Amino acid sequence: MPKQQEIVVGLDIGTTKICAVVGEVSGSEINIIGIGAHPSVGLRKGVVVNIEATVESIKKAVEEAELMAGCEITSVYAGIAGGHITGFNSRGIIAIKGPEVSQSDVERVIDAARAVAIPMDREVIHVLPQEFIVDDQTGIQNPVGMAGVRLEAKIHIVTGAVTSAHNIVKCANRAGLDVFDIVLESLASGEAVLSEEEKELGAALLDIGGGTTDLAIFSGKNIRHTFVLSLGGNNLTNDIAVGLRAPLSEAEAIKKKYGTCVTGNINPEEMVEVPGMGGRRSRSLPRQILAEILEPRMEEMYSLIKREIYRAGMENFITSGLVITGGSSMLEGAIETAESVFSLPTRIGRPMGISGLVDVVNNPMYATGVGLVLYGARHQHTRKFRIRDKNIFNRIMNRMKKWFKDVI
Repeated sequence: MPKQQEIVVGLDIGTTKICAVVGEVSGSEINIIGIGAHPSVGLRKGVVVNIEATVESIKKAVEEAELMAGCEITSVYAGIAGGHITGFNSRGIIAIKGPEVSQSDVERVIDAARAVAIPMDREVIHVLPQEFIVDDQTGIQNPVGMAGVRLEAKIHIVTGAVTSAHNIVKCANRAGLDVFDIVLESLASGEAVLSEEEKELGAALLDIGGGTTDLAIFSGKNIRHTFVLSLGGNNLTNDIAVGLRAPLSEAEAIKKKYGTCVTGNINPEEMVEVPGMGGRRSRSLPRQILAEILEPRMEEMYSLIKREIYRAGMENFITSGLVITGGSSMLEGAIETAESVFSLPTRIGRPMGISGLVDVVNNPMYATGVGLVLYGARHQHTRKFRIRDKNIFNRIMNRMKKWFKDVI
């Protein structure tokens, strides 16, 4: 059995499925040795709405992954999404203490940059450095050891609702798991599906899940902008259910089998069998109708994302194009529609940079799970996730304990 510290587990808590991916870390290589997935019924638009149902789904997904990997799972890196997620850029400046930049200077300037007013009902999930500036020298990734008198940092801060983060941790804890960290799902997906060249030159990653569509813009190897749209594959399914008067479960099956969002590619004589509701007879309808339902919804989702990119002034950062991933990116015509809306070259993002069960996870729906493993392997020695201290007394006590530890 592999050693526990060499195992990294990503837990993708999604709206339609909960997926646990087990990776074995040996040096710089990540070997996927287990995967477990179970339908998710306790979430809506990426937010937990039923604790018990979510806990049961997590348990089943983790058990399946444990059986395949042949090891016990005790701690995970959990993904978070939902309309409550917001990201913004900030900057801080400090004077360098010694003749050259030290690691403590880097930590101080990041602390200065993150010293912004955040409401009590929100929790900082990520503080992502974008670039450092020493005196007037810009574009520095790691300033340690450089000579200068002034250090400036540009960072991207991702925040989420404390209650949503707390509920994800609570569900994982009740399923018998420790949460090492909570990771923004689009950031995790970027780890799995984007090449180094795309991150350097600039790319927009669109993770189209069941309940949400997550946007992450990368440039200069760092994240520049994040956004979560509360629309996803479930909205497409719902449109089919209403438009064709079919049960939701059947609408999902029709979407997967016959769904397309390009009306021009369809033979007018092609028919789709639609089961009736409540014992009614099934009917045959032209596939053209299905495309006419899905095409405007996909165009609407893409247009809202495009509007956000222009609102944030990020249109010039997407030099290499668009990468779409997530379960709904498999819909026929998703790439053609994206290229027509964004006027950018588009490809489907599949997990890469891994070995082991590559054939099993070579699917956009596993991009977040694999990305969480890659993120976890890179940040193995970070702190455990901690919900904001309940009161000021706890905060002072923790600060005093840390001070005494440093003195002793």
